[in-house]
Amino acid sequence: MEFMMDYLSNELPEDSRAIFERHLTACPHCVRYLKTYQTTITLCREAFDVPPMRTVPAEIPEALVQAILAAQRQAVRQGAQVRLVR
Repeated sequence: MEFMMDYLSNELPEDSRAIFERHLTACPHCVRYLKTYQTTITLCREAFDVPPMRTVPAEIPEALVQAILAAQRQAVRQGAQVRLVR
């Protein structure tokens, strides 16, 4: 699973990516699996798609806001689709 996520998020080393893409040209089973994996990711993202807040309530501590923003940035770097609140 981690390999597929790295592939889809363009984080595989170029040589590994090239080998895998050559494999895909000859393996319809892996092409089908990759498509179902992509569909699963899309469906999961859509299932949890919540509109972002326009403003952060004043009672929320700034340290908490910054921690959430840092976690969101980390998730994006790891390939997740996240909407930033600020």
